[in-house]
Amino acid sequence: MDNNIKLEQEFDLVFKAHYSLVKNFALMLLKSGQDADDIAQDVFTRLWTKPQIWQDNPGIDKYIYAMTKHAIFDFLKHKRIERSYQQEQMEESLFKDLSPSDGTLDTIYYKEVQLALQMAIEQFPERRRLIFEMSRIQGMSNLEIAEKLDISVRTVERQIYLSLLELKKIVYILFFLHFI
Repeated sequence: MDNNIKLEQEFDLVFKAHYSLVKNFALMLLKSGQDADDIAQDVFTRLWTKPQIWQDNPGIDKYIYAMTKHAIFDFLKHKRIERSYQQEQMEESLFKDLSPSDGTLDTIYYKEVQLALQMAIEQFPERRRLIFEMSRIQGMSNLEIAEKLDISVRTVERQIYLSLLELKKIVYILFFLHFI
């Protein structure tokens, strides 16, 4: 029992000495207090399971920094995958059931929607239109677009997101007008 108490006390010292540093480092990179808290908790939860690393280790600062850095990279990678998935879902829902069926009225409606979407795309700001066309018509990846236009991948993602949001609004309006 004494050994467990000693272990807890040693960990408590490591935790108190490094928690705020880990959280502030994560906050600086993630710009979210909640996410920074999650990263710090994750780092110290992992650290707790490996007492051989933090017990009597003078280089623990560097180890904790490396753990934090890796946890942040993993978190950002997960967020990017999540955003990509959400974007794909939005695209699917945007163009779902827009293909013409056997009915003449459905074919006319489909062509109206296509025309409205094309007109909306033409009204986008030039840079947004270019990014959207490079992505959806030319099939370029966000990274390829960013490199070609010398902008960040996040800017490309944001412009595509805004484009799809605008197009989705138009589809919803046309959908409801179709049934009036």
